[in-house]
Amino acid sequence: MSERRPVMAANWKMHHDHLAAIQAIQKLSYLLDVNDYDACDIVVCPPFTDIRPLQNLIEGDNIPLLLGAQNCHWEDNGAFTGEVAAPMLAKLNVSYVIVGHSERRQLFGETDEWVNKKARAVLKHGMSPIVCVGETLEERERGDTDDRVSSQTRAAFAGIKASEAERCVVAYEPIWAIGTGHNATPEDVNETVGAIRRVLKDLCGAVAMEMRIQYGGSVKPGNIAQLMAMPEIDGALVGGASLDPDDFARIVRYRG
Repeated sequence: MSERRPVMAANWKMHHDHLAAIQAIQKLSYLLDVNDYDACDIVVCPPFTDIRPLQNLIEGDNIPLLLGAQNCHWEDNGAFTGEVAAPMLAKLNVSYVIVGHSERRQLFGETDEWVNKKARAVLKHGMSPIVCVGETLEERERGDTDDRVSSQTRAAFAGIKASEAERCVVAYEPIWAIGTGHNATPEDVNETVGAIRRVLKDLCGAVAMEMRIQYGGSVKPGNIAQLMAMPEIDGALVGGASLDPDDFARIVRYRG
């Protein structure tokens, strides 16, 4: 395993109202201890309606969890009904913002240009973007995985300085593996993450070796140890399994 500090991020998607969210975080905090927080960054990305209640809980009880958000708009303000701006999240002490998740790309038509704008907005307001890249099953079967994730990575980091890129996290999440119960082999993931890192090195230089690249796609307690044993993989973006505090705690404590 690399010496880069792992990032274990829970993406709750459209689950948990604010009362259920509070209960989940309280239970998770009982399951984790100081050694877990020392070993990795633990991020929870709830729906927008949960962020303020969880901020109060985390800060009030001194829980060493980091708050994340699942999306943001690239403008600081404006007539964008239903959107949430990066400075609004920064005021709530959000540390990470997911940008370019495959569900946003596939279901809501987000483009590579939008992902880049969002990543730059997140950085502008002192937070770290979790930039998602990944191929479809059709692209994988054609052997286009490396080309696809490379083009997405280049587009996402256009105009971002190396000093800013160092604060970013990349999540490799093959679209065909998300929520399907299927995942790439650890070796395949490691190879693709290595390809992403080579692109980052071309764009950002030596900083790329310090940047953290997660895997996302049906991550479970049963496969996390094998994934984290790979030298290029620096954590996980966890969907369904993160909704259960017991399962997410087991993923965080993958060392045993």
